[in-house]
Amino acid sequence: MHDSVSQGGVSSSASSSKYAYATLITSTSYLPGAILLAHSLHYHSPHPLLLLYTPHSIPESTISALELEAKRTNVILTPVDPLLPKFDKPQNLIAERFADTWTKLRVFQLYELGYEKICFLDADMLIFRDPGKLFKIDLPAEGDGILANGACVCNLDKDPWAAEEWKKENCLFTSEVHPHCLDRPKEVNSSETEEQKITYRLLNSGMFVFRPSERIWLEMMEVFNTNPTLLKSYKFPDQDFLGDFYDGKWKNVGWQYNAIKTMRYWHPDMWRDDEVVVLHYIVDKPWSKRVGEDGVAGYLGKDGETHKWWWKAYEEWEEDRKREGDVEVVEVVAKYVAQ
Repeated sequence: MHDSVSQGGVSSSASSSKYAYATLITSTSYLPGAILLAHSLHYHSPHPLLLLYTPHSIPESTISALELEAKRTNVILTPVDPLLPKFDKPQNLIAERFADTWTKLRVFQLYELGYEKICFLDADMLIFRDPGKLFKIDLPAEGDGILANGACVCNLDKDPWAAEEWKKENCLFTSEVHPHCLDRPKEVNSSETEEQKITYRLLNSGMFVFRPSERIWLEMMEVFNTNPTLLKSYKFPDQDFLGDFYDGKWKNVGWQYNAIKTMRYWHPDMWRDDEVVVLHYIVDKPWSKRVGEDGVAGYLGKDGETHKWWWKAYEEWEEDRKREGDVEVVEVVAKYVAQ
């Protein structure tokens, strides 16, 4: 099932599910991640995955691979036009790969598809348990807000781009205690003015849940199209935008729904391997390099264990597709996976 796009819009699509997940791929380098996200989500959830992609930035072979995978999963391919601000060059991005993440905001345009709630998931995530409980949590601001996770601001490795207040004692997760952190995470309060609390207002946009609304989409685009100076100042484009747009209108949920891999060793008192629902492979992607016998992989070599989990899921997917005769999709994805 495919949804057509005209002038950047998404056409209507009937669905028997009132809930849906969504993700975005704008580069073939994320194909392995998107495929494994779709595969793992299909295993754990009955709800569809709206896979947004930009046709002009990825080759036909990638689109064909997505089409083949869609036949085996709950994927609904949804082509979209890129969403770019009205200025030529970004100024403060911490990495060039963030230049096209504005297109993630197109997920809010999916009100046209008629879903009651949508959960966005980054394409570098892997599902280990059903995230469906998220759809049952009330949205803040009388339904106009979003669910998300706070941003981890420990910055233990002293990245130079981080603000001065990014330190462990100011991180939302530092004082989280197991098991309360799972279903009673720390509340975020935009009115708090103490310096150590300012960072509590920062959200991570790798996962968020919202109620699609034409009014919200139009309000969002009004802000997007009339504030170029503000948009230029953002280090994490869509994330900083959503943080400002939903300031005071987002609710923090348990870390397990956006388990950033570095939390495993930055917040060991909170983290439990067997409670991860959605694992987020930020920065170094597991498919870019296999884990050696020494277990060194990923960010500063510390992500060997979580990267092994991705490779195990990939090998299981590869075996499934070969057994089903889907050799073509395996061959295409293999081009973007370390050998």
